[in-house]
Amino acid sequence: MTKLPRAMLIDMDDTILSAYGRPEIAWNNVAAEFAGEFAPLSPQQVAAAIVDSGRKFWAKAQAEWRLKLAEARHEVVRGGFAALAAAGHSTLSMDLAIRLADRFTTYREEEMFVFPGAHDAIDALKARGVKLALVTNGAADAQRAKVERFELTHRFDHIQIEGEHGFGKPEERAYHHAMQALGVTAPETWMIGDNLEWEIEVPQRLGIYAIWMDAHGEGLPADTSIKPDRIIRSLTELLPDEAA
Repeated sequence: MTKLPRAMLIDMDDTILSAYGRPEIAWNNVAAEFAGEFAPLSPQQVAAAIVDSGRKFWAKAQAEWRLKLAEARHEVVRGGFAALAAAGHSTLSMDLAIRLADRFTTYREEEMFVFPGAHDAIDALKARGVKLALVTNGAADAQRAKVERFELTHRFDHIQIEGEHGFGKPEERAYHHAMQALGVTAPETWMIGDNLEWEIEVPQRLGIYAIWMDAHGEGLPADTSIKPDRIIRSLTELLPDEAA
């Protein structure tokens, strides 16, 4: 693929920014800070229970939880603690659950960064006349703060945050609204992101060319039937060869 489209809809978290990927690593790092409060449980045991709780929680969570991420993490940690207690381990306090969850939120903010080359790639695409929309889910204040912190505002023709607009991916109107804002149609548009449902499956159904961001090179999950039109590890790969 060398010809660029008229427009691109680009996800933010774990596409432009390293934000929420590899939660098991983040939870292990944070749990290690609380090791003295978990005894006789190890930080690794606690982190594993929380990661499992998180998978189950987000598999069933309603969209409203995306707008209450800190509170959602309280629920996830409580669920992990409850699972440990149900398995016969020591009961950990709800106060500890809240402190651990809040530290995780702070840790994620501290560790967030722009993927290497992302700014340059976006700038190069814009310079080549590609219309760009940032389409991100999440709460208005938190996501807008990231847009400003990581200098994304001037890089996009349209910025669409779920909490500001009242709708988000995978609602079809999220994609239609972004394309309307850019003045383009689905066949003229690419969608780039790391979520197979939100950035691949639904956009493809709408006739959008869908590119999956696999930043860590882990490959498609073995149990998925979703097939991206293309897989990349960096936004720099979107540029034609002569501009890369």
